[in-house]
Amino acid sequence: MVAAFDNAEDLIQLSALQHYIYCPRRCILIHMEQEWAENVFTAEGRVLHEKADSGQREKRRDLRVETGVLLRSNALGLSGKADVVEFHRIDGNWLPFPVEYKRGRPKKDDTDRVQLCAQALCLEEMLNCDVPKGALFYGSTRRRQDVLFTEALRQKTRDVAVAVRMLFSQNTLPQPPNDSRCEHCSLRDACLPEVKRNRAARYIDALCGQQ
Repeated sequence: MVAAFDNAEDLIQLSALQHYIYCPRRCILIHMEQEWAENVFTAEGRVLHEKADSGQREKRRDLRVETGVLLRSNALGLSGKADVVEFHRIDGNWLPFPVEYKRGRPKKDDTDRVQLCAQALCLEEMLNCDVPKGALFYGSTRRRQDVLFTEALRQKTRDVAVAVRMLFSQNTLPQPPNDSRCEHCSLRDACLPEVKRNRAARYIDALCGQQ
């Protein structure tokens, strides 16, 4: 099978899939406009990822643990890094088991599951093996949530990868959702500058009113 995307510049980041599901506009701002801002939520997530992505290795009898594993899929045009990949020895074979670390709580949508599934698809292509499941570790609950990579989830992951690529090729900025997602988004000021201007105007009005 001929690789669809064999040049590094043709690859999109695994994290773009998660950003796209959450908000296509945020996806464009981060991955095309190179916009980034940190708030308490992104800072907590960054610290959690840094702890997981230490580059360390661990090996026991039937378990190997690799951190900061570089991933790539030429078939899907994806690249990125897995926080942790455990290799479990089963029937003499080492079976990959990706683990992604998240700061918050389990989500109702497939945002995190799609990102994890994309890691699994990369591992399957790179190692020529089956990756039937992985896990999401949430910082708020300090618990793992196992994720089965069903055919439905795999297809959704492929579809999202195609949708992200189409979005990038259009070179347009989607409209903001202007809903609850915006409240905690670290890119709110860059995405909605009028909100920032209105806050500044109210602040100045308040100061003038105190004089």
